[in-house]
Amino acid sequence: MTQHARTGEVWILGATGRIGRAVAQRLVARGLTPVLVGRDGERLRRAGARLGRGDEVKVVIAGTAESIAGHVRRQRPAVVVNTIGAYAETAVPIARACMPGGHYVDLAADLTAVSRLLDLHQDAIAAGSTLVTGAGFGVLATEAVVAKLCEDRPPPSRVRVDALASVATEGGVMGHAVAATVVDVITTGVRRYANGRPARTRMGADPLSLALPDGQTVKAAGVPSGELLAAQRASRAPSVTVTSALVPTAPAARAALPLLGVLLSVPALRRIAVRRMARTPLRTAPRPRLHSWGHAVVTWPDGTTHEGWLRADDGMDYTADVAAEATARLARGEGRPGAYTPAAAFGPDLATAAGGTFILG
Repeated sequence: MTQHARTGEVWILGATGRIGRAVAQRLVARGLTPVLVGRDGERLRRAGARLGRGDEVKVVIAGTAESIAGHVRRQRPAVVVNTIGAYAETAVPIARACMPGGHYVDLAADLTAVSRLLDLHQDAIAAGSTLVTGAGFGVLATEAVVAKLCEDRPPPSRVRVDALASVATEGGVMGHAVAATVVDVITTGVRRYANGRPARTRMGADPLSLALPDGQTVKAAGVPSGELLAAQRASRAPSVTVTSALVPTAPAARAALPLLGVLLSVPALRRIAVRRMARTPLRTAPRPRLHSWGHAVVTWPDGTTHEGWLRADDGMDYTADVAAEATARLARGEGRPGAYTPAAAFGPDLATAAGGTFILG
């Protein structure tokens, strides 16, 4: 095997979780047999049996990001899909382990994690590797609408994007990956772009109520998320803001968020919060709205404004579709070296290939 040769395997990290299982199923439907990676060998084998591939499914037992990175360096898979969460800590060491020559996909949505992965762009180019971060509903659904609205136009002066996920709840517990991501978002604080530079503002800022194209309504508020960075890069606008339907909009909750962010920035308190939140019981519940929506309003210096939407169904299901589609393309050799958000890597039509529908004004 030459220095840069790869096995051709596609690894799914966190393969027994909700998203990991869903991505595995979608890759099998595309003719790929993924390698399942996680900390519990018996659960991995049961997940492999449910894929209907019998003894073809290989499992790798590894728990921490450092352990996973070691396995990746030694076994040299072609593509690694990271669904284990806590991406601000796990993404960079695992992505680095994929280089040179291997490719990487994650589902990060928090601003810190997306920014850190994109900072590996020059390293990935030199290594001949494609790194894709934010391969899920929020980042792609908003980024793709912005890219569509800005096609063949000069840079706009102002962009607002709204990530309006509607997700069915799966019974069980929240789990460490989701809990860590929630805490990371709260402690980051809210950022926007103003005059071409990142600027801080309060968590839960800019609350609004949106009328959706299907006749329903949703409330959203400001959040520090990867959608901000993706929208700024797609538009090159000096002013960019982002809201999410997952942020509390009640005045009391919005008032408490900044103080909560300060408290959870203390490492010991952060660890306690993640542990307790991970054990939070979740009740099975249908998604609250018919569709998930990515939304963008783009304004140019002459006052021209265009609005667009991307419609998807359940936000978690769409995330799995996006991750699987991006992974399958990398497995076919369709990526180009560098670190990207999903529409930057494959174009905005990745959003429709994953099952979304554009409604552009």
